[in-house]
Amino acid sequence: MNESWVTVVGNAATRPDFWETAAGVAVARFRLAVTVRRWDRGRDAWADAYTSFYTVWTWRSLAANVAGSVSLGEPLVVHGTLRVREREWDRERERERDRPLQGEGGGGGREGGAAVPPAPGGDSGGGAHQPRRWVTAEIDAVAVGHDLTRGTSAFRRVSQAKPLLNTPTGATSP
Repeated sequence: MNESWVTVVGNAATRPDFWETAAGVAVARFRLAVTVRRWDRGRDAWADAYTSFYTVWTWRSLAANVAGSVSLGEPLVVHGTLRVREREWDRERERERDRPLQGEGGGGGREGGAAVPPAPGGDSGGGAHQPRRWVTAEIDAVAVGHDLTRGTSAFRRVSQAKPLLNTPTGATSP
C-alpha cells in the first residue's frame, strides 16, 4: 500500500500525552503547529501566513523518549506517514468514530478529491440530530527531534534495561 511520507517542521502546540495500552505498548501523542512563512517584497521582511495543526502519534521507545524530551513550544522536526481522516462525534451515543473520506474505498487510499462532509441530513437519518464532523491530519512518526537551526539540544542515550534473572540466594525476604 502506498503511504504519504512527510517531514514537517513546526512547534509543539501541546505537551505530549503518554500512556500504555492494555498490551503494555507505550504511546505518546501531541499536536504540532506549522506556520508557513513567506517573503513580503512590499515590506522587505518575512511574514507569517496560515498555521496548520497535526496530531503526531508515537509508539514504543519513541513514545517514551518524546514524553521525556518534548515540551510545549519547542521547535521540532517530525518524520512519518500522513493520514487525513474525517472524524465524527455522535452526541446521542457520546462517542467518537472515524468515517471514510469521500473517494476512499474500503481498504484503499484516497483516490483524489477534497474531503467534503456530506450535506446536512445526508446520512444521519434526518431529524434534528446532526453529528459533529471534522477533518484531522495525523502523522504516525518514526522520528522526532529538536530543530537545531533554532537552538541547541543535549542528547542522552537511553539504555535498554535487561531483565534481572530471579536466582535463588537462599535468603528469605521479609
